[in-house]
Amino acid sequence: MIAQTGNFSVQIEANYLLRRSRCAKTGLHLLMAAMSSMFFLFLISYILRSQVSDWEALSEPWQPLASTWQLWINTAFLVLASVALELAKRSLRRLDKALTRDLMLVAGAASVAFLVGQLVFWNALGNMGYFASSNAANAFFYLLTGLHGVHLLGGLVAWVRAIYRLNHDNSEQASAKAGLGVELCATYWHFLLFVWLGLFALLSSSPATYAAIAKLCGF
Repeated sequence: MIAQTGNFSVQIEANYLLRRSRCAKTGLHLLMAAMSSMFFLFLISYILRSQVSDWEALSEPWQPLASTWQLWINTAFLVLASVALELAKRSLRRLDKALTRDLMLVAGAASVAFLVGQLVFWNALGNMGYFASSNAANAFFYLLTGLHGVHLLGGLVAWVRAIYRLNHDNSEQASAKAGLGVELCATYWHFLLFVWLGLFALLSSSPATYAAIAKLCGF
């Protein structure tokens, strides 16, 4: 009788964790869908505004984004974070918590390096006189990269929770929650990498590219 009761409790707990996992993944997918819609609308606004005569694209040969090596370095950090989280997710499935923690720390450090690199680039733009109030292209650059950075900061909150569970919780239920946290972080970082690559490609494109996109969209 006691054994049956124990098995029943284990089954209830397993069902609870399964429901929790499904709810968390659904919530994350809805969040990413909302973020995709927001960034898409901003990008449409960007293309429309770029067709106004006073637009001064930052990608012109004499403008800061004519050379994008600093942003490529930042991109490499974000790629590293995404890869590290994917490897952490796979290592946790093999029950290698030590390697998972190390990979999570690498992902966190790379993410912070990306954010610091973005701030350094912002500071460089400001030192050269490219303020948000100076031109619409400048304002859009700060807006889009800033929004992306804020969403990455939000992801780091979830990353901290996952790290805490990996380091301090050793129960089976806690391990399952930690695994879910790592998996959600990996999915979110892959999404943010995809968004950043799209932003980077658009922000560093030429005015001719903006005109071609506007014409293709019928603007």
